[in-house]
Amino acid sequence: MQIPNVRKATLADLQTLKQFKLGLIQAELPMDETIKKDTTSYYDLEALITDDNSELLVAELDGELVASGYAQIIPDRPYLKHDFQGYLGFMYVPEEHRGNGYNKLLLNALLKWCKSRRVFEIKLDVYDTNLPALRAYEKAGFKKHLINMRLDIRDIEL
Repeated sequence: MQIPNVRKATLADLQTLKQFKLGLIQAELPMDETIKKDTTSYYDLEALITDDNSELLVAELDGELVASGYAQIIPDRPYLKHDFQGYLGFMYVPEEHRGNGYNKLLLNALLKWCKSRRVFEIKLDVYDTNLPALRAYEKAGFKKHLINMRLDIRDIEL
């Protein structure tokens, strides 16, 4: 198996990254009834590429982008032991390239970038029904920490 080149995304990658974004949204729509059905974006890709506190990476194989992911350094809550966290998102591998370890390559590169910025607390969000992603992140060392629960009370008699 050929190992892809992991590199920082550029503005020239935007067209493909927009397709990845749509693929990610389509994958997540069935997992989250709160997402508007006409949603076409929840990432500002240009900002993630150009912002000094973000690192948007891609994996490229023979001139084709085969995976994406970002880390963003954001302030955390003042009562926690750390001042900043590295938040990971846009972890996407097109279906035809899944199962090749590309997400792990990007994950390791993003963790290395966070560490180089002296940010050691890393968080990400994953749907509880996305079992392959949960297994992959747990295999990488992530642990479930806080459960986010929701309730739609629109049709409940109170």
